[in-house]
Amino acid sequence: MTELTVASHFPVLDKQRYKSTGKLLSNLEMKIVEINSDDEVEVEKGMPGELLLRGPTIMLGYLRKPEETKRIINSDGWLRTGDVVFVDNEGFITVLDRLKELIKVNGLQVAPAELEDLLLSHPDIEDCAVVGISDPMSGELPFGFVVKKEGSSLSEKDVQEFVKIKAVYYKHLKGGVEFIDKIPKSPSGKILRRLLRERLKNNNKLISKI
Repeated sequence: MTELTVASHFPVLDKQRYKSTGKLLSNLEMKIVEINSDDEVEVEKGMPGELLLRGPTIMLGYLRKPEETKRIINSDGWLRTGDVVFVDNEGFITVLDRLKELIKVNGLQVAPAELEDLLLSHPDIEDCAVVGISDPMSGELPFGFVVKKEGSSLSEKDVQEFVKIKAVYYKHLKGGVEFIDKIPKSPSGKILRRLLRERLKNNNKLISKI
């Protein structure tokens, strides 16, 4: 992120970890705190939380914007990155998602990337994306967009049942599933969730209670 001015983590060449961004660089400090925690309570190692960083390369603040600066950098100099991560016993960091992308189901946090990884493990799924859909009872529910592999007879019900077997109850795709031809992505490969949310809004999708 721009506010760091330089990298904060770097891969260890002789100890690669799948999907890990590597280890913290030597001139920085980090801590992982409970999501949406004003008290910045640190989580146990291996548990997901928001990544906070501190060090000499982090910006001093936004020019003539003290309130915005206060929201992202606390009085002790810790920068809130907005990244949801976990760290393993050897210090390798894995980014799960952006804090703003989390789906909030009855106050519980659901990372879209986690469900997307699960869906991609299905032999009939070519690509996918998960977003939150508004629900009057739960606040939000996970909704899956799925690209089937050519020749697949996979149904929406099949996809929901697959997730139901593999994931905890609040991560089930209770918002629904829609098959599409292609997942919209940026040139760098980032899923354009905004376009998918607009698609849901325009289609006026009904929530399926499964």
